[in-house]
Amino acid sequence: MTAAHLISLSTTHLIHSTAITMPTKRQFTYTIGDRVAERPKAHGIFAVRNEVKERIQQYRSQRYGTVVGINLKPNKSGAKQKFLLVKWDHLKSPTEHAQMRICPADQLERLQSEGYGFDVE
Repeated sequence: MTAAHLISLSTTHLIHSTAITMPTKRQFTYTIGDRVAERPKAHGIFAVRNEVKERIQQYRSQRYGTVVGINLKPNKSGAKQKFLLVKWDHLKSPTEHAQMRICPADQLERLQSEGYGFDVE
């Protein structure tokens, strides 16, 4: 092996180990009382029969609500993930959702314009 090989191996190892230990930054943080929306869903579902289309359409509407609670739950590896308890405007009782599936209501339009959940050309 030449000196060039040793340098590239040690640099690759250094970059790889750094990438694994770097924490990821959360896109949004939430507090109780925040107005939120469900993140846009993918629109790539196609159906031929009308009854199937109607059934899918029930779940396609955009939901808005208010954060009423925040829970931390461990995943398989023991890391804690944040779950939001959201009281949706059209429902009587709150439901629990992973933080990654929710966005602030005032950021929904920006996410949609950036193509989140949609096929952008």
